[in-house]
Amino acid sequence: MQTTLYDASVPVFSHYLQQLAHMLAKAAIHAQEDGYAAEKLLTARLAPDMFNLAQQVGITAGFSLRACYPLAGQAIPSLPDTGSSFAGLQACLGQTLGLLECLTREQMAHPPELPITTQAGQAQRQFNRHDYLLHYTLPNFFFHLGMVYAILRHQGVPLSKQDFDGHHAYAPGFSFVA
Repeated sequence: MQTTLYDASVPVFSHYLQQLAHMLAKAAIHAQEDGYAAEKLLTARLAPDMFNLAQQVGITAGFSLRACYPLAGQAIPSLPDTGSSFAGLQACLGQTLGLLECLTREQMAHPPELPITTQAGQAQRQFNRHDYLLHYTLPNFFFHLGMVYAILRHQGVPLSKQDFDGHHAYAPGFSFVA
């Protein structure tokens, strides 16, 4: 069976956006249990010149739509700015998942060599549909998702690889540090 652009995009993005929602739920609980304002986490950064947590979440959600909607030959839907609270970020993820659910295999069944033009930072780039997904949007999605994970871990949120991917399992208290 051949993997289609749909198979390599919508289900993958949907799964990891659900994992992102799970990580944010754990972060909100962590903030509440440790008695500090959620804003501390939402505005946290790995470095002063990097996007903060809320922005990284929004970019992650946006990249899933930025990938799939052009592959379906449709305009990229806009997401509202909801990064001022964990509830707002969860709403954004819910809306993103709903938009992804609207896409079908048939909508993405265009020839993979058809070009897609996109803005990459300050550069305009053109890719065939296959390379657009595999070499541009998926890596960007996972970069920003990884930044969310890294920021949360750096802020002390007790996350593990199983929180990131939903596949791994570790016993409580397991540590990689010997």
